[in-house]
Amino acid sequence: MPLGAINYLMIAVGALVIAGSYFGMYLERAVDGFFALYISPFTLTGSYIWIIFALLYRSKKKRNATI
Repeated sequence: MPLGAINYLMIAVGALVIAGSYFGMYLERAVDGFFALYISPFTLTGSYIWIIFALLYRSKKKRNATI
């Protein structure tokens, strides 16, 4: 299997942060609010990068076993 348990855990954490960030913008209900302008862009960008990293991550044990 190409993805391990740690990969799925990292993807789940990233998805929860994305959902929380969008939910925070929904609760604020202001296009020019503090959360929508300053907090949410960083958390969303970081979460998407985190998910890409989680998809590409391989543990050292798995990496050495394939060599």
